[in-house]
Amino acid sequence: MGNLVAIVTGASRGLGHEIAHVLLENGYCVVADYYQTPSGAQTLVDEFGEDKVLAVQADVRDEEQMTALNKAAVAKFGQVDIIIHNALINFKFDPTAQLDLAHIGWKNYLSQFEGSVKGALNLLQTNLANLKASDNARFIAIGTNLFQSPVVPYHEYTTGKAALVGFMRNAAAELGKDGIACNVVSGGLLKTTDASAVTTPEVFDLIAQTTALKRVTTPRDLAELVCFLASPASKGISGQNIVVDSGQTFN
Repeated sequence: MGNLVAIVTGASRGLGHEIAHVLLENGYCVVADYYQTPSGAQTLVDEFGEDKVLAVQADVRDEEQMTALNKAAVAKFGQVDIIIHNALINFKFDPTAQLDLAHIGWKNYLSQFEGSVKGALNLLQTNLANLKASDNARFIAIGTNLFQSPVVPYHEYTTGKAALVGFMRNAAAELGKDGIACNVVSGGLLKTTDASAVTTPEVFDLIAQTTALKRVTTPRDLAELVCFLASPASKGISGQNIVVDSGQTFN
C-alpha cells in the first residue's frame, strides 16, 4: 500500500482546511472536498501538488455527489483509508444572532442534523467498501465540547453534534469487526475559523478564562489530534469522543 489517502469534507475553509494541511505535511494524500468555496481547496493543490491533493466539489447531504466524490478519489489514488467528516452546513457562532428556545424552529434543527448525521452517513456509506479493504481504516468526525458545556446555547448546532457522537459510537460498535476505528474529535470554540469569525472578543476572553490552560483552542490544535487518529499509531483507539479545548471541560 502506498501513501495513506484521506478524504476531508469541508476542506476549503477553516478547520477542514487546517486538517487537510496538517495531513499533507505528514505525508498523506488528501481528497479536499468543498461545497461552495473552491479557492481554499485549490490553494492546497497549489502548495502540495496534484500528485498529493485532489480538490472535489460535493455536498455531504447529497448521496449522489458523495458517490461521485468516492469514485474520483479511487480513480486518482486507488484507495481511501481515512474519512474525516468536518463539513459544517450554514451555521455561524454568533451569540447575538442565535435564536433562543422561544423562537427557534424545528427546521433549524433539521438543517444541522442533515449536515452532522446525514453527512456522516453519506460519507461512510459511499466509502465503506474502501475502508474495509484498508489496513488503516479510520472514520473521524468533528464534534464540539458544547455537548459537555454549553457556554453559549447554540441549540441546533450542539444538538446535531450530540446526535453525531451517538452515530459514531454505534458505527464503532458495528464496524470494529472490519478493522475500522471510529472516533470523534470535539473542540472548544476555535480562534479563528470562518464560522467563529463573528464571535465577539468578549466571548473568546470568557472562554479562555474558563480553561485550565487559560488559552483559546486553535484549529491547529484540533488538526494535529485528527492527524494522530488517522495514523497507524492510533490503532487501539475507537468509539471515543476526544475533547481538545485547552482544559475547559474535564472527561
